[in-house]
Amino acid sequence: MQPIPLVATTRGYPDSGNVIENVHAGSVAVVDVQGRLLFSAGDPHYPTFTRSALKPFQALPFILSDGPSRFGLTREEVALLCASHSGEDKHLAGVQAILDKIGLDPGHLECGCATPLFYEFTGQKAPQDRDWTPLHHNCSGKHSGFLAWCRLHGAPTANYVDRAHPLQQAIRAALADVAGVPAGRMPVGLDGCSAPNYALPLSTLAHLYARLGQGSADPRLGGAMGILCDAMTAHPDMVSGTARTDLAWMTAGGGDWVAKIGADAVQAIGIRSAGLGIAIKIADGNSRALHPAVYGVLDQLGLLDDARRAQLEEYRQPLIRNARGTVAGDIRTLFTLERGEATSA
Repeated sequence: MQPIPLVATTRGYPDSGNVIENVHAGSVAVVDVQGRLLFSAGDPHYPTFTRSALKPFQALPFILSDGPSRFGLTREEVALLCASHSGEDKHLAGVQAILDKIGLDPGHLECGCATPLFYEFTGQKAPQDRDWTPLHHNCSGKHSGFLAWCRLHGAPTANYVDRAHPLQQAIRAALADVAGVPAGRMPVGLDGCSAPNYALPLSTLAHLYARLGQGSADPRLGGAMGILCDAMTAHPDMVSGTARTDLAWMTAGGGDWVAKIGADAVQAIGIRSAGLGIAIKIADGNSRALHPAVYGVLDQLGLLDDARRAQLEEYRQPLIRNARGTVAGDIRTLFTLERGEATSA
C-alpha cells in the first residue's frame, strides 16, 4: 500500500472558482487501545520517523525512575519534558527551573541553538541583536529531562545524545518495550536536536497515543502514562505555545485529547473518552497540509461538535493569501477514512 492524496492547495478567483494546484499525499491510522486498526487512509503502517511526537516516550525512562518526585518537578515542568515549546518567557523559565533543580546550566544542553518558534508562529520579526542559546531551542525541555536522567543515575552528562550513551540505550529499550517492536527493527536517525530518533509503523505510533490518552488507566504503564498525559493535557501551553496547533487541539479537547506534532508533518493524538489513537503523516513533509488533514480526521471520526468546530475553524480549510493579503486559494482535504485497512489506491 502507498500514501494517497490527502490534501490539495488551490488557486483561483472568487468569480471563477478554484483549481487544484498542488496535491499532498499521506497516510492515516486510527486504532483502539488494543492496537486494532479501526480506520485508515493510504498506508496505515507507513514507516514513519516519529520526530517530536516521540517526546513523551523519550521521557519514559526518567518517569519510570520516579525522576519528577526525586527532583521535585512540577506538572508544568513535566509537560516541558514532552514539549516542542515556543521559547516564550514561561518556557525558558521552566527549563531553567529544571536545570537549577538538577544542578546544571544551559551550557550542558546539547540540542544546539535556535531562534524561538514564537516568532515564526506569531508572525513577529525576531530581534536581530539577540544571541540565542540552547535554552531557546524548542527541544530544550526534552534535553533537560535527558540531563535529569543522567544526574539521577550517575551517568555522564557529556555526550548524552550519543547512541551508545546509557541514557539513549535506556530510551531505545523502553520504546521497544512499550511499542512492542524489537529494538533491532526500529530504524534510527539523527533528529534536529541531535538526539536519536526512531521510525515506527504509523499504526504503532497511533497505538502508543491511544495508550497515552488513557493515562493512568493503561494496564501496563498506568502510573507513568498518567503522569505524562495529565501534565500534557493540563498544560498544553507548555507543550506547545501561542498560535500553535497542539495547543489548539488539546484546548479543544478539554483534557480529553493529548496531542503532539512532529517535524516534517507528523501528528499523533490520543482520545481518552473514545479509546482511540490517531497518527497522520504527510509524505512530503509539508506541515501546511497536515493541519487540515488533522481537522478532517477528527471531523470524520465524529469528535467535533459545534463548539469544537468553531474553535478549530481556522484549520478546516485555511485560506492562502498573497503578499497584499488577498485570498488566492485555499487548502482542502481530499480523503475519506475507510474502515480497517484502506484499499490500495
